[in-house]
Amino acid sequence: MAVRLDHAGGDDLAETHEINVTPFIDVILVLLIIFMVAAPLATVDVGVDLPSSNAPRQPRPDKPVYLTIRSDMRLALGSQMIDQAQLAPMLQNMTGGDREQRIFLRADKTVPYGELTNVMNELRRAGYLKVALVALESAGSDGGR
Repeated sequence: MAVRLDHAGGDDLAETHEINVTPFIDVILVLLIIFMVAAPLATVDVGVDLPSSNAPRQPRPDKPVYLTIRSDMRLALGSQMIDQAQLAPMLQNMTGGDREQRIFLRADKTVPYGELTNVMNELRRAGYLKVALVALESAGSDGGR
């Protein structure tokens, strides 16, 4: 409520019914800035090159289990070519039933993303949830520093 103080005599002060719009404008300007910053982040125009990585090198286990998806969509477990239907029993034999063992998944650059996802789903169905994606180390890699 606003009160006018320039009254000329009289004991009654007249009330003015005006809205103070300054806080409203401040809020609108803050919202405008937020949307101006957030709008470019919401677009998905970023190119992705999945086969190379600059992540720090992880220690290699003594006997890693490599599952490879070749460019012709054939699977290889270690150096042995297998069918997708043989994946679960072959992994069971290779890991000795240890489903906590990490599976290193390698895929050719030309393998479609959907095919890679299908193989990862097969690994999940077989009970192997620890999957590491293998990529080439980029030339400019500094270990994430």
